[in-house]
Amino acid sequence: MSKVSDMTRESWIMNTFPEWGTWLVEEIEGYEVPQGQVAMWWLGCTGIWFKTPGGANLTVDLWCGNGKRTHGNGKMAVGHQMANMCGCRNMQPNLRNVPFVIDPFAFKHVDAVLATHYHQDHMSAEWAAHVIQSGMTTTDEDGRDIPVPFIGPKKSVETWIKWGVPAERCRTVVPGDVIKIKDIEIIALDSFDRTCIVTTDSTGPDREELTGKCPTDMDEKAVNYLLKTPGGNIYHSGDSHFSIYFAKHGKDYDIDVAFGSFGENPIGMQDKMTSIDILRMAENLRCKVVCPIHWDVWSNFQADCDEIKLIYDFKKDRNEYGFHPFFWQVGGRYVYPQDKDKIYYHHRRGFEDCFEHPQNIPFRSCL
Repeated sequence: MSKVSDMTRESWIMNTFPEWGTWLVEEIEGYEVPQGQVAMWWLGCTGIWFKTPGGANLTVDLWCGNGKRTHGNGKMAVGHQMANMCGCRNMQPNLRNVPFVIDPFAFKHVDAVLATHYHQDHMSAEWAAHVIQSGMTTTDEDGRDIPVPFIGPKKSVETWIKWGVPAERCRTVVPGDVIKIKDIEIIALDSFDRTCIVTTDSTGPDREELTGKCPTDMDEKAVNYLLKTPGGNIYHSGDSHFSIYFAKHGKDYDIDVAFGSFGENPIGMQDKMTSIDILRMAENLRCKVVCPIHWDVWSNFQADCDEIKLIYDFKKDRNEYGFHPFFWQVGGRYVYPQDKDKIYYHHRRGFEDCFEHPQNIPFRSCL
């Protein structure tokens, strides 16, 4: 049978997507976390998978969607948060810039699904559907089997329920709340996501008018998380902008690794932290390692992490920084504190077993 005559658009999509197939799923499920460590995988945007020696598996902001796929009418929806923020009307050219490194439907187990906020690139209906449909369970503090919980601020919970997640599966958190999942303690903290503050429930002609109104409560829309793990305390800032209140979190908690949303903001827009914001966040949090994320995903916000490294090297001695940056790659594994001294991540290069078996070449001179 001719391969060409059998090829269809549908077969191409099924054979190509997701681009990494189950490679990363197999790695995460098969990796045994050493005692006193915590393993993390970057899933793109601000999505992180956490795994501990005690078998806790958590996802924060796992997202399986995309950005623009068509020019449409060339206009943004009236009432979109970024249209609200700067008054723009032309279509935002936010094309997804990284591959899908996971197949969410291939995972067999997770203990909790967390969201920092309810923007579309931080929550996944696909992931929620798989967790619900597969009947995944975890154990509570008393060792009883319970359905996997969905944890997030009020607006995230409302989104999950709208998608069909049972309300009793959802845990609404506000800053100060603490939830224990196996050997991880989750502490909800203040968010500084000012884009979320100007997000409304309605778009189009009947958009909610925000002019002159007191801003809504950030705690209902977004939270940051501190995850206390056997390997260290990990701070996930969601889509927070820079805030001097990071210094309060840094005084209240010992923070080992901090994730911050970094990006090159287009003219007239403030949605991501800049290079200096990332360094100021790390200095305020008093963390040991700062890792920029989110810079990877949107074609119109993509930034160069070498800018952070350049400014870090320029300022670190004068300001006596007690931290260093770590520059990750999507799909990569980071184990803390095992990898605490790394600056750059590089995917495994392979060929470790070269010349351990007979070669199949005419002459050695071919080499």
